[in-house]
Amino acid sequence: MPEELIGVVTHYFAKPEVGVVKLSGELKAGDVVRFHGHTTDFEQAAGSLQVEHDTVESAAAGTEVAIKVEERVRKHDEVYRVTP
Repeated sequence: MPEELIGVVTHYFAKPEVGVVKLSGELKAGDVVRFHGHTTDFEQAAGSLQVEHDTVESAAAGTEVAIKVEERVRKHDEVYRVTP
């Protein structure tokens, strides 16, 4: 499946299992994303998106968005949108 680089992880919060991603492309709730790094490689649907503690349906390039993640992500992991 084709993938498009849409951002990079800048922070990870273990207790709420949330990754903060600095976007270089648009992201919408429900998009399938792939987190990829040296020890990270998994796909999930982007369910809950938050910008500055407000839930949003989409976020534009240049925004830092918090995403609830299913596995641990690490700073500098790349984030791709997977398109069918």
